[in-house]
Amino acid sequence: MPGISYQLYCSRDFGPLEDTLKMVADAGYDGVEGYGPVYEDAGATRGLLDRHGLTMPTGHFALTALETEPQKMIEVAKTLGVEAVIVPFVMPDQRPSDAAGWTAFGHRLAEAGKPVQDAGFQYGWHNHDFEFKDMGEGDSEVLPLDLIMGASDDLKLELDLGWTIRAGQDPLKWLDRMAGRIIAAHVKDIAPQGENTDEDGWADVGHGTVDWAPIHAKLQDLGVNRYVIEHDKPADDARMATRSIATVKGWN
Repeated sequence: MPGISYQLYCSRDFGPLEDTLKMVADAGYDGVEGYGPVYEDAGATRGLLDRHGLTMPTGHFALTALETEPQKMIEVAKTLGVEAVIVPFVMPDQRPSDAAGWTAFGHRLAEAGKPVQDAGFQYGWHNHDFEFKDMGEGDSEVLPLDLIMGASDDLKLELDLGWTIRAGQDPLKWLDRMAGRIIAAHVKDIAPQGENTDEDGWADVGHGTVDWAPIHAKLQDLGVNRYVIEHDKPADDARMATRSIATVKGWN
């Protein structure tokens, strides 16, 4: 069984960080995945992680921060024990509108990662659904995710399985397509159509519509050793964290 992390973004609307970390540790997670606000005082965050017996093997870092303050971000990552630095998102108004733009974005992403990689970290991209919008013409399919990852063989990927499925894509196909380049997998579930509308249609892992058995088997075949449980808008973060890890720990 791989290590199981909790994406701290899930609990952004619930209580202080220390309460979240205690909840996560009590639920049985061995790690968390960081994001912007928890980096503001990296030393204090590291102290809380140590107090609750948690690690932070992966972290989400904004592309602009890596471009403008690479050494500061590297020091944050070192302080927190991060092993893989992952760029998670690009705002809608900054997204390219054609294939050439996405190719250029991929090169920008790869260039921003060079100091991080030189410092010994793994480095990559985390997808949503917009990377699967076809930029081709006629019968030729051209997907932004291929263009991004084509910028450099050194770029890795944290494949978000929930967003991949929401985009109408086969996650097994993409796991094969990106074999050898996957740092970690975001494990998140999708509610049946029309349900959990107050949670943006997401579900606790194992309580939605995703068929996890073949996905888990494929992830293990590919040697993916870090699962990151996520729900973009849980109504109850403790419920989601507890039920989701129970599901994942039940996989053989």
